[in-house]
This record gives sequence, C-alpha cells and structure tokens, in this order.
Amino acid sequence: MTEVKGARHVTESDAVIERAKDFWSQYGKIVTIVLGAAIVLVGGVLIYKNFIKAPKEKKAAEAIFRAQEYYEKDSLDKALKGDGQYPGFETVISQYGSTDAGELAKFYAGSIYLKKGSFDKAAKYLKDFSTDAPQIQARAYKLLGDALSEQGKGKDAIDYYKKAASTFEEDETGAAEALFFAAYLADKVLNDKNQAVELYKEIKTKYPHAPTQWVNEADKYLAAHGVYNAE
Repeated sequence: MTEVKGARHVTESDAVIERAKDFWSQYGKIVTIVLGAAIVLVGGVLIYKNFIKAPKEKKAAEAIFRAQEYYEKDSLDKALKGDGQYPGFETVISQYGSTDAGELAKFYAGSIYLKKGSFDKAAKYLKDFSTDAPQIQARAYKLLGDALSEQGKGKDAIDYYKKAASTFEEDETGAAEALFFAAYLADKVLNDKNQAVELYKEIKTKYPHAPTQWVNEADKYLAAHGVYNAE
C-alpha cells in the first residue's frame, strides 16, 4: 500500500508539473511581457519621483521665494514679473507650473491681477490653481468669485462664492463673507430675491459665530425682504 501511495504521489506531482509546463507554453510570453511592463512602470515612477520631480520641486521652491518677498512688501510688479535677477510668479508658472510652488504662483498671480483690475487674467490664473490645502483653496474660490463678479458674470461668481464657503467651513469668518457676497449679488444684481433670502438665512443659521458684521448685514437685508425669522 505504501508503494502505491508513493507512486500515486509521484504521478500527481508529475501531472502538476505537466500542467505548469502547458500553462507556461501557452501564456509564458504574455506573463513575461506583463511582468516586464510592471517593472518598467514601477521603475519609471521611482525615477520620476526621485530624479525628476523632487529636484524640480526644490528648484521651484527656490525660484518663488523672492517673488513671495516682493508680494509681502506690496511690490506687485516685481512679484509678478521679477526684478531682472530673480523670477516673478509668471516665470515660475511657465517653468514649474506642475509643481507645488508653480501652483502657488498661480494663486499669487491671480491675486495680483485682481488688485490691479485685470479681472480676466485674475480669473484665468485662479481657475488654473488647485491645492489640497482647503483654507487656501477656499480663498482662491473667493477671489475668483470677485474677479467674475467684476466681469459681470454674476451667476458664475455666486457659484464660486458658495464653493468658497463650503470648502473650508471651519473658517466661519471667510465662509460667512463669501456667502454674503453671493447673497448680495443674487439680491442686488441678479434680482433673485429667493436665492438671496436663502443665502442670508444660511449665514445666520450656519455661521452664528462669524463676525457681527456679516450676521448683522444678513439681518438687515432679511428685514428688508420682510423676513424676521432665519429658521
């Protein structure tokens, strides 16, 4: 019996080996190609992160530093265009637009053009800007709403004001301010009284601890519409 079991074991092992051989003969080339592609992909990602992206991020951070200093000093033209020795935000965008510093440069550039009254350029840069930091993204949406409002694009502006409020609700001051701008636009520019009332109410109910400026203003405009209960 022992010999039979042993023989059976050998036979089964041979069968497994034969099946493996059959599988490899049929699919070996495909498996090799897939594995090779995976190795190349992983290797390519590592090379990109360590030898391309990381050095580029470092160069971008160094390039934006002086422009940020000029911005803080309110030297907006030098911050935007550079000073002949150090690049401004627009150069950082053109050379390092895909980096974190390049994205931040778009925010700064949009803010500067808004201050300078170039609302189309402000909107362009702010629309292109994106960040994982919700407080900065919320501010960008608010500024974009300002730029669109100045261009007479009231409906789009309201959408971005709402986005600003909802992106970082922890900042009750900023959220209430953005909602008030949206409500005022709906009320006084678009003549959409229903939307305006709902937005004024939202300020009162959602951000009761915001500065009294926005809460009181919401109260005033609600009263003008005959609304004395925000609930």
